[in-house]
Parts: sequence; C-alpha cells; structure tokens
Amino acid sequence: MPVVSAIPTGDRDGVTRPDGDAVHLDATFRRSYSRDQATLVRRLRRIEGQVRGIEKMIERHEYCVDILQQTAALRAAVDSVALLILEDHVQGCVRTAAEHGDADRYIEEVLDVVRRTLGKPVRNPRV
Repeated sequence: MPVVSAIPTGDRDGVTRPDGDAVHLDATFRRSYSRDQATLVRRLRRIEGQVRGIEKMIERHEYCVDILQQTAALRAAVDSVALLILEDHVQGCVRTAAEHGDADRYIEEVLDVVRRTLGKPVRNPRV
C-alpha cells in the first residue's frame, strides 16, 4: 500500500508522520463517504437534472425570477451534498486521524475548506 505525503491530499492510502513512520489506515479513512455513496450519487444525478432544467429555462427565455429560484434550489442541493461529505469526512477521516495521533493536520484542512466556502481567507495556505 503506497504512502502519501505528510500533507493531506485527495488519495489517502496512509499518512507519513513527521518522524517518518508510515501509518496505514483502513478504507473507511480513505473513503469515509462510501457508506453514503448511493445517496450522494442519487443527489448528484438530481442536481444534474436541475442544471439541465435551468438550461432549458434559459433556452425558452423564461422569467428571470423563476430561473433565479431554480438556481437557489440548485445551490441548496449542492450545499447538501457538500455537507454530507463533510460530515462523513469528520466522522470518518478526521476521527481516524485523531485515533492515530494525526488530527491537527486534518482539522486544519477541514477548517480551510469551510473558510473557502464562506469566502474567508485561509490562515495557512499550502504552498
């Protein structure tokens, strides 16, 4: 099983601690959203349909406010997918990292994502 760098990335087969020791973590850590995969895929397909619907509304020159209402619904649907993934990440990945003594890095990563989502500056940008 390959080991990823000390900075968290999208593909986690394990982590390397600063002291060089590799910590291999189970599949729950690597893909904590797996338990909700069917729900996520279903929601994403619904979102895809919403986007196509908005596209058709624009092609048919429908009323602006109606289109804006649909974009608000689309944003809410995307936010709900993001929240579910975030919850799974915290309950799975971050919890597992904490159990292995490596929580700080993952907590900061989550906070950075939340800051970006809220349009706030990231405190510790990764170079």
